[in-house]
Amino acid sequence: MPNFFSGGDLISNNKPQETFRGKTDRAIKKRPPWKEYNLHIVCFVLVAISMAIGVKEIRITDTISVLLLSLIYALIMGLALFLAKPIKFIGKKQSKVAEGAMVLFIGVLIAKLAISSGQSIDIIFNVGPALILQLLGDLGTLIALPVALLLGFRREVIGMASSICREPNLGVIIDKYGFKSPETRGVLAIFVIGSIIGTPFISFFSSICISLIPYHPYAFAMASGIGSASMNAAALVPLVHMYPAMATQLEAFAGCSNILSFCLGIYMCIFISLPLAEKLYKWLSPIIGKGEGRTIDDEYAIEGVKDDKYATSEDLSSGKIERWVTFLVLFSIIVTVGNFIGYHTPLLDVFIGMLIISIITLIGMCLERIIPWDIPSIIYISLLGIFLAIPGVPTSDIIITYVSQIELTTICTAFLAYVGIAIGNDWEEFKKIGWKGIIIAIIVISGTYLGSASIANLVLFVTGMI
Repeated sequence: MPNFFSGGDLISNNKPQETFRGKTDRAIKKRPPWKEYNLHIVCFVLVAISMAIGVKEIRITDTISVLLLSLIYALIMGLALFLAKPIKFIGKKQSKVAEGAMVLFIGVLIAKLAISSGQSIDIIFNVGPALILQLLGDLGTLIALPVALLLGFRREVIGMASSICREPNLGVIIDKYGFKSPETRGVLAIFVIGSIIGTPFISFFSSICISLIPYHPYAFAMASGIGSASMNAAALVPLVHMYPAMATQLEAFAGCSNILSFCLGIYMCIFISLPLAEKLYKWLSPIIGKGEGRTIDDEYAIEGVKDDKYATSEDLSSGKIERWVTFLVLFSIIVTVGNFIGYHTPLLDVFIGMLIISIITLIGMCLERIIPWDIPSIIYISLLGIFLAIPGVPTSDIIITYVSQIELTTICTAFLAYVGIAIGNDWEEFKKIGWKGIIIAIIVISGTYLGSASIANLVLFVTGMI
């Protein structure tokens, strides 16, 4: 049966997605989630600390600053706890359980974005063609793929170059290829590097582009909306500084562009850039690459549960659903408290919103295993979330009322606390990426920004807006 998500033979060099699903099911089955209290308590504490610290700005010049975000604190602290030898209550077992749990938590992240898409559907349809078409500039990340191959990377390049490698793209890659895949190592490496250097770099890079490239300011404003709030602001600051009289219009275009990138960027990754990255890799790897990367690690299977009845993705049982529900409720509690600490939102309202998102996630996970088509759960979750939040649909008001109080940053912070612990098992593999990853991250960010600005400027000119 053809793979709807992958466009044919997209994962011809990897094990099928069902293999990863079965292994993550075993990871969750190893012990009931309520017995892994040490993992969840640690993630709860990491999120609480991270949200309490909040965003810290380190100003370098009047127009360039570095933003330190809570999600990065959680990721780094989770990894540090795993690597800290004296600490025994976070080890390989907890890391493997965290890997399995991430499949569910990715669904929560996707559901939140899908509801935002449905809520903003009128904006998406009403904005000008330049705002829509400039999203194709995200394909500019693909210029990093041949460079990465020349630097010696293998299948990591697919994760590195298929997107700007922010939170939604991270979720797509993990969901498709598995946490221990080279593709995920690639997207995680660029995510971490981009989170550290992305904000100061794009601020500096945008100021250079504005000075040297004769594009209209509107085009640069649209290009700044790449789906990252911090990079959006950092890219916009030099532009507003240079054109203060147009500040309101520039901020409006940048904000709308960023909303569209949040809402539609994930679908661009799923249906266009990721299949293109696979095709380019297949074509270029024999020419300029150094052979094939390894496939998903067979050691992911947990000892003692290889034959348990929850192991196959086709089998949907009450035991499996019970564990999913438990993980989702625990995750909802962590996000609810983190959201309260960071944004002082009502605990009950946020918890209700998280339960709504969790139900959408649970339905999507079940549909993947019930419907006999090779469609991943994130597609079901996305479609369901969008539909239920469209204004005029009976469910939209109550869903938007509660879910809108949940900050995406909080969900990402909680998600990355688990990711940080999960990374620990493969830290030696990540270390191999090194300085070469910085080069690829810079190319990815530059390609996205310049690609979007070029397309926006062309469409603005053709449509007579400039």
